Amino acid sequence: QVQVVESGGGLVQAGGSLRLSCAASGRTFSSSAMGWFRQAPGKERDFVAAISVSGRSTVYADSVKGRFTISRDNAKDTVYLQLNSLKPEDTAVYYCAADASRASRWVLHTTPNEYDYWGQGTQVTVSS
Repeated sequence: QVQVVESGGGLVQAGGSLRLSCAASGRTFSSSAMGWFRQAPGKERDFVAAISVSGRSTVYADSVKGRFTISRDNAKDTVYLQLNSLKPEDTAVYYCAADASRASRWVLHTTPNEYDYWGQGTQVTVSS
């Protein structure tokens, strides 16, 4: 049984910044690659970013590359997503997820069905 909890969402003006946090179960977190996804109303759940177990490898969606930064602190069982230069099209519910598969030691997955544990989501709204 694993729990994943996101926080840090809110309302921000275009061009502003937010920092999202995701806390997960200790031993599971330190053995899992972690990812962020987002979903706008009526849209599919899209990949945003992923980070390896060690934190040495990251992958970003083209739409956020250069603006968002994913990082992790394994000692605190926490992964972060720094959102900079926010645009109205970034508005969505942001979800944190853990990839507990053995393959996650070497591969960063980018599809929702390859992740095992999910948080409840945190709303990010960017005004024009």
